[in-house]
Amino acid sequence: MQPRNMSMSGVVDLAAVKAAGEAKAKAEQVRAEAARTGGPAAVPPSALVIDVDEAGFERDVIQRSAEVPVVLDFWAEWCEPCKQLGPLLERLAVEYNGRFLLAKIDVDANQMLMQQFGIQGIPAVFAVVAGQALPLFQGAVPEAQIRETLDQLIMVGEERFGLTGIAVDADADTEGAAAPARPAGPYDALLEAAMSALDAGDLAGAVQAYKNVLADDPAHPEAKLGLAQAELLARVQDLDPAAVRKNAADAPADVAAQIAAADLDLVGGHVQDAFGRLVETVRRTAGEDRDAARLRLLELFEVIGVDDPRVTTARQALARVLF
Repeated sequence: MQPRNMSMSGVVDLAAVKAAGEAKAKAEQVRAEAARTGGPAAVPPSALVIDVDEAGFERDVIQRSAEVPVVLDFWAEWCEPCKQLGPLLERLAVEYNGRFLLAKIDVDANQMLMQQFGIQGIPAVFAVVAGQALPLFQGAVPEAQIRETLDQLIMVGEERFGLTGIAVDADADTEGAAAPARPAGPYDALLEAAMSALDAGDLAGAVQAYKNVLADDPAHPEAKLGLAQAELLARVQDLDPAAVRKNAADAPADVAAQIAAADLDLVGGHVQDAFGRLVETVRRTAGEDRDAARLRLLELFEVIGVDDPRVTTARQALARVLF
């Protein structure tokens, strides 16, 4: 599950890294302010389900999505499946206790929003995470599948954007139970420098800034993702796409040509083509050539994200040709 305009969906987008950083920074600001004022303002369970219209969409959905994943339920009074799905989503919103916010949108009264999301039929359920939209499912879906989808959504919000949800005051005695605010991390300045370098087109500067973070914290998720993307963009920056693709077509045994073409495939959004090209290169090579293709494939996995199903499929294919 990946946001539509993030690089993990296939097209490497520098704005994605910046959006993730900004969303995390926003979440940190919210938590820090809450700690300064004595804790987050808890909301009653009833506030976890809201009605949203076009006029309030920016405030109620886009802005709130910097704090908590917002699930959008597009429905209509005449829609019979909506009458089954809506109450189920409302119950789950309360049960998940602030891990996501449910926003209900009446399509009859909000035709523009329906058109903007490209909805062809209802019920249709989307999510907005850190200002980025992604489709979840359409139609009447079994509760088990909905729960699985919500769990994935929450994981994306936490791991990619640092969203921890909103505090809920279910019984008065839960006040203050929310997780304490995390102090500013030791790498915030370096991550900000990396994003500034990306904004300025200074890919080498961004690469170095991310490497500086990883030198102290090799598992830092944002730095790993940012480094993989910045290095990829740096590699393709000066390539002639037509020449690279011609070389790859003319010399299928040329490992360097296949690696360069795979980089271009990924930047162009052809994720499976990129993975397939490198898996095939690994299959028919040996020694240093095989290692080079394998290592580049692992680097591209980092760009897309290890939880992406296309990565899982490619890992399985790689294992088959290696073993």
